[in-house]
Amino acid sequence: MALFGFPVGKQASAPTEADIAAASALAHVPPTTRELRAQAVHRLQVGLFGLAGMLLLVSLANVIMDRAKFIDASAVNTAAPTVEASETSAKDPLADMGVAPQLPVTAKEQPTVTISPAPPAPTPAPSVPAPSVNAPKN
Repeated sequence: MALFGFPVGKQASAPTEADIAAASALAHVPPTTRELRAQAVHRLQVGLFGLAGMLLLVSLANVIMDRAKFIDASAVNTAAPTVEASETSAKDPLADMGVAPQLPVTAKEQPTVTISPAPPAPTPAPSVPAPSVNAPKN
């Protein structure tokens, strides 16, 4: 019994009043009717405040969205468009970005082919004599 912290030579004695009071303080005491009612009222208050907060957030988001729609509807561009779309922009967006060459739009337009002059004839590389194996060393 010495392994568990109980003294070997001492016998278990009857519990004293102090031991009984300490054990009863740790025992579960069921809540009274008044405490149960207070807990219920507190839960009800927390739930109602949560619902009111959600309602407030949703209504605020609705007002913001309505304002944005109203501003978008009232903002009309009265100025004339400054750039008109060409036929090639609708048919070849790569040519507009400058990635691909611009091709003719209709069959009547023939692409112009330009031939660049031929490059000059290559000149032979200068020849350098290879060192000989029997060359004298300096």
